Amino acid sequence: MSFPVSFEFFPPKTPEGSEKLVAVRQKLYALRPQFFSVTYGAGGSTQDGTLQTVQAIQADGFEAAPHFSCIGATRAGVREQLAAFNAQGIRRMVALRGDLPSGYGGFGEFRYASELVEFIRAETGAQFHIEVGCYPETHPQAKSPEADLQAYLAKVRAGASSAITQYFFNADAYSRFVEDARKLGASIPVVPGIMPIISSTQLLRFSDACGAEIPRWIRLRLQAFGDDSASIKGFGLDVVTRLCEQLRAAGAPGLHFYTMNQAAATTEICQRLGL
Repeated sequence: MSFPVSFEFFPPKTPEGSEKLVAVRQKLYALRPQFFSVTYGAGGSTQDGTLQTVQAIQADGFEAAPHFSCIGATRAGVREQLAAFNAQGIRRMVALRGDLPSGYGGFGEFRYASELVEFIRAETGAQFHIEVGCYPETHPQAKSPEADLQAYLAKVRAGASSAITQYFFNADAYSRFVEDARKLGASIPVVPGIMPIISSTQLLRFSDACGAEIPRWIRLRLQAFGDDSASIKGFGLDVVTRLCEQLRAAGAPGLHFYTMNQAAATTEICQRLGL
């Protein structure tokens, strides 16, 4: 069995984006991924696009997992959604709390992802493989690293099948998180989320928003390259390939790539890893 990889897409917002994603998918299919995950926006704002993308991937013969966030959701609505997933042959999902859209009043009937996981298990038993998120460098809204670990444990106890991490560039943070979680009894597989470095401005913007730390030496090198995109991409490939090698050596059960709906960097990294 080759080393498992999986890939994340976001639903395209334009016809051009949809066309481009078809070509990207075809390139990534060649890597025989375990599954594809498809994100969805704050408050479920891209839900239709998410399901269309999932269905297209499934029609091509690959497993696809919609992101499923519970912000603003009702139990009745979730029950309906689960029935729709089942009817469409979806067997895997990524259960998240999700972000509150701006101007949004309240949480709905679920405050935490653990409550969503618990509800899905109560309604459907072992029907779905449920992925949850976790944060080796601590969730930006967590009160403390300990509180964040407890929130993760709640998701595991509620019935999560496996976890995918937020991206990071420090392999030690991953190893430490897994070790701490195991000591507390959470033994589900924790798959590192990998962000290829394609553009430094995009990476800096994302990282500031999601609390992922870019080590100072990487940040300074990226800034020094300025607008030299070829150097940024070359440096990014080296850094991220090395990170993946460290994670495999540390016993990571797979790699989950945040592709940004692009194939080149992810494909190159996987080829360098011999996957």
